Amino acid sequence: MNAAKFAARTLPLAGLALLLATAAAPAAPPMPAACPSSPALTRLDAPLPRLALKLASYDPVVIVAIGSSSTAGAGASAADFSYPARLQFALRQRFPGRTIKVINRGINGQDGPEMLARFDADVAVLQPTLVIWQSGVNALFRDNGLATAGGVVREAIRRTRALGADFLMIDPQYAPRVVADADTKPMVSLLNEIAAEEKVPIFHRFAMMQDWHVRGGVPFERFLWKDNFHMNDWSYDCLGRDLAQAIAANIAGSNRSAEALPEAKGKIGTAGAVPASPLPSTTTVPAGGATLAN
Repeated sequence: MNAAKFAARTLPLAGLALLLATAAAPAAPPMPAACPSSPALTRLDAPLPRLALKLASYDPVVIVAIGSSSTAGAGASAADFSYPARLQFALRQRFPGRTIKVINRGINGQDGPEMLARFDADVAVLQPTLVIWQSGVNALFRDNGLATAGGVVREAIRRTRALGADFLMIDPQYAPRVVADADTKPMVSLLNEIAAEEKVPIFHRFAMMQDWHVRGGVPFERFLWKDNFHMNDWSYDCLGRDLAQAIAANIAGSNRSAEALPEAKGKIGTAGAVPASPLPSTTTVPAGGATLAN
């Protein structure tokens, strides 16, 4: 007796339909077992002192992720698979006993000017410890997007600092449409320059995803949604996990630096020392990705 006849005699109709549909469906492309990211491409090269202080003192942490569709989660199968949701899950694992909330304030199709317009209502009112600013992609597809991007980002940094919060940038995703745009390379360079000048961390998403594709050999269709532009569940999860790892390493580095400073004595809590003000730092552009567009 063949498998189909055996299944027809032994399974209820609903179970049989599921079995046959599964057998007929093409196999999903295999995904890498783990995020194939190089640590050199996912580190943060400027401190997050306010976040470090909150985590050290076990005070509640509020992180607001503002951006466009790749913050909102376009391409994810559910809201729980957006990068802010995955980041919250990963940070809670890395910092047990803390109250950490990551609030998603991404809106499809927006860029810096629209995000600034809603900054007070969507960010400031939440009294964040950290603001994660994801922009640069939609600016590539707008007139004067590159020319105005720098001023918008600097204003976002100014407003965030006025709140007493840390600021972290995420640059564009690596996707065929982005790679093909002539303004991509200048945009990535501009964001890196601003991060260095303002001494704020930037997460090099473009370089990370490029590394998956070029060095790791992962095809676009395995980490991008069916539109070949937005990210998918796997890549959002990797972005959230790698960003959480980068934040944790940044906090640990700040703690070690603070412990070595005489003025840091007396500021050591159960989670380690925290600098009272940002430590001097330089922003290093990762080889092979920072000069490419996003």
